[in-house]
Amino acid sequence: MRGPLRLAAIAVLVAAAFFLVWWDQRAGAPTETAAQPPKADRQRAGPQLGSGFDFYLLSLSWSPSYCEAEGPDANHQQCGSDRPYGFVVHGLWPQFEQGFPENCATGEPDVASQTVRRFYDLMPSAGLIRHQWRKHGTCSGLDQRDYFATLRAAHDKVAVPEEFRSLDAYRTVAPGAVEDAFRRANPMLPAQGITIACDERYLREVRICLTKELAFRPCPAIDRRSCRSTAAVMPPVRGR
Repeated sequence: MRGPLRLAAIAVLVAAAFFLVWWDQRAGAPTETAAQPPKADRQRAGPQLGSGFDFYLLSLSWSPSYCEAEGPDANHQQCGSDRPYGFVVHGLWPQFEQGFPENCATGEPDVASQTVRRFYDLMPSAGLIRHQWRKHGTCSGLDQRDYFATLRAAHDKVAVPEEFRSLDAYRTVAPGAVEDAFRRANPMLPAQGITIACDERYLREVRICLTKELAFRPCPAIDRRSCRSTAAVMPPVRGR
């Protein structure tokens, strides 16, 4: 009997050793504490910085130029005769130092109607809002709520010069003069942090580079793509 008893004792000791290892691992496992709230609560704590890109490009579109250039193809919600829009947000675009991401995977493929309505003061087109989320917002590393909150904060960061807040007649401008006016209105905006977009006739957009914290920053690769025309037309605001 001595042999079987000895084997049984060894088995008990081995089982006890395994139990102690398991208990030590369990005791050392990380737990949610008051200093580290549950993941769901951390996600609801407020807007977070985006990830997976280098900076933002805020694009402000001169709405009357878009409406005239697109003609009957323009969005009627934005370009109706009673839509007195000047500069509106075209988008807030995550950028790499060279190039940009787009159409990233998301668990939020659409934008709810109540969210759309909250941003009509910045982006007066439901189609534009939804398109910008799918193409650009999904690459920000933010959920939908935080992305649109960041978009509004970026818009509010930039002061539109008084002379370009609304026009009641056609105006021919030098794109460089528009850029200078924006820099005077935003003294911290560097020379390489703003670019003007135009087509063969119209001044279309003012684009401004921002850090993830929404501070002005230079973006030489984008600055090099600025409008080369010496003059561009800015049509008047509709409904005036």
